[in-house]
Amino acid sequence: MEWTCPQAKQGTIGMRLTFKELQAQLQPEWGLEQMCNGEGYDLCVVPSLTMDRAEMRLVPGAHHYEERQLFALIRLRHPGVRAVYVTSKLLPDLVVDAVLELLPGVPTSHARRRLKLFDCVDASDRPLTEKLLERPALLERIAEEMRPGRSVLICYVVTELEKELSERLQIPLLGTDPDLGWWGSKAGAKQLFANCGLPHPAGSPLVKDLPALAQATVTLWQEQQPLTRVVVKLNEGFSGEGNACLDLTPLALATCQPQEQQQRLITALEHLPMPAPEWQSLLNSQGALVEAWLEGGDELRSPSVQGTILPGGDVHLLSTHEQILGGAQGQTYEGCRFPADRAYRQPLMAMGRKVGEALAAAGALERFAVDALAQRQGDRWDLKAIEINLRQGGTTHPTMALNAISGGQLDQTSGRYVSPSGGNLYYHATDTLVVPALRGLLPVDLIDIVAAAGLHYDPVRQRGSVFHLLGCLSEFGKVGMTCIGRSRAEAEAVYSATVSQVLAGAKRHLNSSGLVAD
Repeated sequence: MEWTCPQAKQGTIGMRLTFKELQAQLQPEWGLEQMCNGEGYDLCVVPSLTMDRAEMRLVPGAHHYEERQLFALIRLRHPGVRAVYVTSKLLPDLVVDAVLELLPGVPTSHARRRLKLFDCVDASDRPLTEKLLERPALLERIAEEMRPGRSVLICYVVTELEKELSERLQIPLLGTDPDLGWWGSKAGAKQLFANCGLPHPAGSPLVKDLPALAQATVTLWQEQQPLTRVVVKLNEGFSGEGNACLDLTPLALATCQPQEQQQRLITALEHLPMPAPEWQSLLNSQGALVEAWLEGGDELRSPSVQGTILPGGDVHLLSTHEQILGGAQGQTYEGCRFPADRAYRQPLMAMGRKVGEALAAAGALERFAVDALAQRQGDRWDLKAIEINLRQGGTTHPTMALNAISGGQLDQTSGRYVSPSGGNLYYHATDTLVVPALRGLLPVDLIDIVAAAGLHYDPVRQRGSVFHLLGCLSEFGKVGMTCIGRSRAEAEAVYSATVSQVLAGAKRHLNSSGLVAD
């Protein structure tokens, strides 16, 4: 017999609303992080990283990334909002309170009374949503906390699993229907950029095997002479883990016949150092494309713009960033600086708004981001759109953190973040401070180190550091942080000082324990 949640029982007997019918209940103000008016609502946060399993295995402590969405609890600043937060493993009180204590204008105890925590007691590498769907009794307990007609579900990403979760709970999901997921793929983004008339790198159609990928590379090389490098992209890769650069120069394609050109490329692709080791099987299932690598110019940067689409279709820009990329080929997302350079910030925002409006017209909801490349030629910057993310990402939680602790907002014209006092705020954020000396350090130890150094965020001085991924600290020696200042230089100084003090404090901790740092 099919389980029916309490929400469904309170509606018309026997009637269960579909995903689209549920989404029709969404109110525009539910899409705002800083709601000022209205009677409030119930928020259910399911921060499931429902992504490709092979690529998720590349992320140490992946299930701890469920902590990053804790900054969504900024909505608890409104006294009429109640929240449920669900994780794979129960979050320690210190991790939760470290976020709630940052919310200005509301006592921590008041926010805590309106927050319920649930967990699956399951630290396996499967997506949280998958675990939830296997636990009908837990779903029933969650549903009992949510008021019919005044509840909303938000997730890190929306797939068929999250769609099923929404229908099982009978709670509308604030996110893009996975039926529209094509626009968030590499091939779909290229199509949307073309539809919007936005400049983007030359690239191939989507293909699903090595011979076709090799032929697509040959065709692109012939059409884009001179072309010395290309980027191979899995259609559904994320954070750069599905991207790899291929140098064409050693292949000497101009010296051989078409059949030999394709064979040389097949051989080169077979040894392509893609971060995802099973990338060739992913090529067969999701497809890949190849793009021209932008070369020349005096400087190349990777900015991005992030926005949200409110129920009803209004597009609201949230932030611009300079993305910090690393990894073996410089394609992996490691952090960001806010805001993007003012030399191209407004064209970047215009690009984001144009994409957001096109996505809204297609029916998309909530978070989206556009990654771009900025190429400097003397005093002029050329901007090209390269990817669309129809989900939350690495730049989402730093923006949430800034909103949560400052109460400011983004100026929709200039792209500056204005605090309530009228000043501007900046930050440098990372998910990847990974140091062996941090292993064994508990979250409380980290907070002690930062507080003693006077580097924890101070709302009066409007500078300091806010941490996330505290669950990764002791086991993996890994932590994330957002370092805020009143100028770009001050944010960088806070970042450098925090890294230095954390490392020094970790070494003191190890020495006092009689251990030796790696």
